[in-house]
Amino acid sequence: MHSVNQKDKDLPGSQRPYILAETNWNTVKDTNYTVAVLPWGATEAHNYHLPYATDNIQCDHLAAESARVAWERGAKVIVLPTIPFGVNTGQLDIKLDINMNPSTQQAVLEDILDSLEQQGIEKLVILNGHGGNDFKQIIRELQPRNEVFLCAINWFKIGDVSTIFEEPGDHAGELETSLMMHIAPQFVQPLSQAGDGAERKFKIKALRENWAWAQREWSEVTEDTGVGNPAASTPEKGHQLFQMVTKEIGELLFDLHVADIDDLYE
Repeated sequence: MHSVNQKDKDLPGSQRPYILAETNWNTVKDTNYTVAVLPWGATEAHNYHLPYATDNIQCDHLAAESARVAWERGAKVIVLPTIPFGVNTGQLDIKLDINMNPSTQQAVLEDILDSLEQQGIEKLVILNGHGGNDFKQIIRELQPRNEVFLCAINWFKIGDVSTIFEEPGDHAGELETSLMMHIAPQFVQPLSQAGDGAERKFKIKALRENWAWAQREWSEVTEDTGVGNPAASTPEKGHQLFQMVTKEIGELLFDLHVADIDDLYE
């Protein structure tokens, strides 16, 4: 799912040595990688006009471009293959929405950390692309017993998206649709086929105002599996978002590359 631009084509050897799935042992054995990036998405319905792999496609493209930005500044980053399943416990009644429980996520992450630690890669960034995933408590549990420094990004929380979107939406709305129009237009159906993403809110005031939290049962919340109206989506808006997000993540990856994990505080 990774797109290739002219700068990528100019790289020697593997076109994109910062993408593990595309490189080889000849490159890997001689590269002292400092930061691994683990994109983590989900497999779930995204209204009528976006594919089930939307979160994974977005993670693929954002991770690749962010890594390129950091790599060109000298950061030895490596993007691991995207984990395609996320926490979908509120969507189990929607056909082929695939759930991975948080406890399973923790087990998967622990195995990956064990591998990286033995191989001398000191830092791991989880690039989260799915609102149902929450890695904070998992990191709290794993960090004390692992030497690899762990941090997580929710890419959809980066920057002020109100400068780009009229109504960003929560799921398959204007934000996600615009991004998909930019990075993978071949998978986006005409907006005339999309539902309006109307959302049914909680009746309970505290839950509706988000200072109390309960899991949303998705089939009770939305008729078309979307939350947020995609009608105003454009690829130009998607391009703006893509540039804003990858610039910030690329800077983080570079900062981690040069950082001493034993000296992180001012």
